[in-house]
Amino acid sequence: MFLVFKKLILKERTLMSRNKKFSFNSKAVMLCCLAFLMVPSGLAFAAPNKSFPQHTTYTSGSIKPSNVTQTTMDNSVQTKWDSWKAAYLKPAGTGKYYVKYQSDGSTVSEAHGYGMLATVIMAGYDSSAQTYFDGLYKYYQAHPSDNNAYLMAWKQNSSFQNVEGADSATDGDMDIAYSLLLADRQWGSAGTINYLQAAKNIINAIMQNDVNQSKWTLRLGDWATDGAFDTATRPSDFMLNHLKAFQQATGDTKWNNVIDKTYTIINSIYTGYSSTTGLLPDFVVLNGSTYKPAPANFLEDVSDSYYGYNSCRIPWRITTDYLMTGDNRALPQLTQLNTWIKGKVNSNPSSVKDGYKLNGTVTGSGGSGAFYSPFGVSAMTNSSNQTWLNSVWTKTANSSSEGYYEDSIKLFSMIVMSGNWWTY
Repeated sequence: MFLVFKKLILKERTLMSRNKKFSFNSKAVMLCCLAFLMVPSGLAFAAPNKSFPQHTTYTSGSIKPSNVTQTTMDNSVQTKWDSWKAAYLKPAGTGKYYVKYQSDGSTVSEAHGYGMLATVIMAGYDSSAQTYFDGLYKYYQAHPSDNNAYLMAWKQNSSFQNVEGADSATDGDMDIAYSLLLADRQWGSAGTINYLQAAKNIINAIMQNDVNQSKWTLRLGDWATDGAFDTATRPSDFMLNHLKAFQQATGDTKWNNVIDKTYTIINSIYTGYSSTTGLLPDFVVLNGSTYKPAPANFLEDVSDSYYGYNSCRIPWRITTDYLMTGDNRALPQLTQLNTWIKGKVNSNPSSVKDGYKLNGTVTGSGGSGAFYSPFGVSAMTNSSNQTWLNSVWTKTANSSSEGYYEDSIKLFSMIVMSGNWWTY
């Protein structure tokens, strides 16, 4: 089942309720002018400060694939980026870009956040990265949520019109905000776009509209303010490294409350419902004073309490924070997750299925890169996972195109596995 279908159901229900010196001569001037004419409009000529590849030093004791060289990993990421860009990054009118989410040309803010993250990280390798990023930023600006103009309306059709309610989805908002912080580090904020100020604007809007400030939980979007929706949350939105960057960039200590509560929920679900697997569900609801997996059909379908097409991103999202900061509050859950999945599939990533109950029972019917590739990121926490990590890397790097969602998650998982993720 694809996320566009899930989001459609969700919306239907919720809407109801360089300094270089040149020797100038006539030939050089002519070539320079020709090059200028060939550059896409809106390009800001800022040299990247953190060009790909970065080869970031992760937390002590973490590992990377050992069956290939660093150069081979970098090249594999570049190849994946080239194919992703060709398939999904498209113009959206003068000076704008968007991410083609479906073959019909529609898009969602989740995809837009992915596009902004990928372009800023691949700068340096891709000489047009800032052009793409700025075009994606302009598209985001052109599609504000009705609830807060700094958040992004969650879906547009092939004519770039907002459809199915112009409200936001928290995951898209968070990735857009984080990408703007990275853009400030990458290109600085003295050009045509003040990336840092733009980041602060959306970060403050996320706090205002996407965070339940009585529970300090991440809402599902700026629309989720009534009844059980107001206190529900989605573990695939637990982007702890983003949250820490938001606090650092704004100085707003309320983000510490969100960070602490997020870790609390992770461990509450793990110890109470998935102690033998480490799996977290697609959705979580408040039950009295504690949190539990959402019941069947809470928002989308009977699998709302399962490890499904939302939660498959968790091994990438939560582990990335550990790799970058060393914060070990979620490490027990990740450790159990690694132990369980290796045993479940006999260390063969081709045997990973696209859905599980929290007790490990298979609910999916096939394989998906959205499921197997993030397990490579979680494997990076301990050297005991080296053979498993190597297998997941090889499977992911050699995989063919599946679709926007799978290809995006494979790309980001490879960026992290290769040591090329970096943080604000």
